Amino acid sequence: MGKLVGKVAVVTGAAQGIGAEYARALSKEGAQIVIADVINSDSIVAELVSNGHRAIGVECDVASYQSCEALMNTAIASFGRIDILVNNAARFASIQRKPFFELEGDEWDGVMAVNVRGPFNCVKAAFPHMKRQECGKIVNISSATVFSGTPGMLHYVTSKGAVVAFTRALARELGAFGIVVNGLAPGLTMSDGLLAQKDALKVYSEIALASRALKREQLPCDLNGALLYLVSDDSNFMTGQTIVVDGGYVMR
Repeated sequence: MGKLVGKVAVVTGAAQGIGAEYARALSKEGAQIVIADVINSDSIVAELVSNGHRAIGVECDVASYQSCEALMNTAIASFGRIDILVNNAARFASIQRKPFFELEGDEWDGVMAVNVRGPFNCVKAAFPHMKRQECGKIVNISSATVFSGTPGMLHYVTSKGAVVAFTRALARELGAFGIVVNGLAPGLTMSDGLLAQKDALKVYSEIALASRALKREQLPCDLNGALLYLVSDDSNFMTGQTIVVDGGYVMR
């Protein structure tokens, strides 16, 4: 029996890439999965269902509270509860690297709308359901770059730093309701989005590889162990923390 049998997990930004890998890992442990994304999620949903898991896809723009509220209502209508929320949706691979003084306000606001307001909207929409259950696990996906800094991505790094602060403050507020809030901070991971522009990002991947204690590229599956720990009963008395998984680039 898996660790998550009977649990319902909502994973945002899970139609492809790292989010899809999170969905696979959670389903293998028995969770019923709600895939939320702005793009079509039929492929990953069909994959999970064909492997004997229960999963649905819901179109959701996390920058919109109304969209997030509809997402959570669909999850409840389909599965009856929400036990796990993985706030994975973010703008990253599509971001154009440039010096901070070349960034325009609209670019800054666009990243913040998804990467910061998105998790806020999702938690706010899921909270009434978790509160009623008097339990829940929330995992906010940050980034290891918060603890080292990466040039040319000030808006992204700032947004992921906000996610760490969001995780800490939210854990203080939700502990009284039996809801656990933690963060997961991946290093540079060879997701579908990064592989599609691997040549353009070569300098970043070379820096990451040279700086890691473990001398290989990071893969989406490298994050599964930490994620499963954070959403399972194994971490019931841990909250407000952010775990870095990056092969030993950042050590703190």
